Amino acid sequence: MNTIQSMNLLLTGDEMSRLFDLDIQLLHDALLTLVAVFVLFLAGSYFFFNPARKFLEKRKQGIADDIQSAKSEREEAERLKKEYEEKLSGVDSQVEQILSDARKKALSNENKIIIEAKEEADRIIERANQEAKLEKQRVAHEVKTEMVSVATAMAGKIVATSIDEATQERLLDETLKEMGENTWLS
Repeated sequence: MNTIQSMNLLLTGDEMSRLFDLDIQLLHDALLTLVAVFVLFLAGSYFFFNPARKFLEKRKQGIADDIQSAKSEREEAERLKKEYEEKLSGVDSQVEQILSDARKKALSNENKIIIEAKEEADRIIERANQEAKLEKQRVAHEVKTEMVSVATAMAGKIVATSIDEATQERLLDETLKEMGENTWLS
């Protein structure tokens, strides 16, 4: 109990008035605490808040730059996409044009080959006709030569023997049979 009574005495005495009373010491301590808090706030702001603000500002600027870069890259991609789509649509018409040109060239080459083949065939036929004509002339010449030799032989036989007309006709028929009837027809 002693302790309770001593506490009561303390609270009822001078001490009690000091706790709730504004005196210079309390004001001085409060002012010193306020100055210390303000200095700590300034120091904290300089060492912690400013670097945090700068970091956040850099981060914000980096994000804005990334967004702007993404926008410009997207616009470039859209432009390239349109350009490639235009080229692709142009490729179809170019392919058709190339195929059309190739078909025309193939048809032209085909016609040229056919014309050249016809010309070559005409030359071959002409050459064959010339060779046949020459062969015919050679055969005709041989026939003439043969006729001359037959006529000479006949004349020699006629002269060698004086024969009458019946014998001459018989000799002529024999000579013609030897030479063949086709020789005289051509």
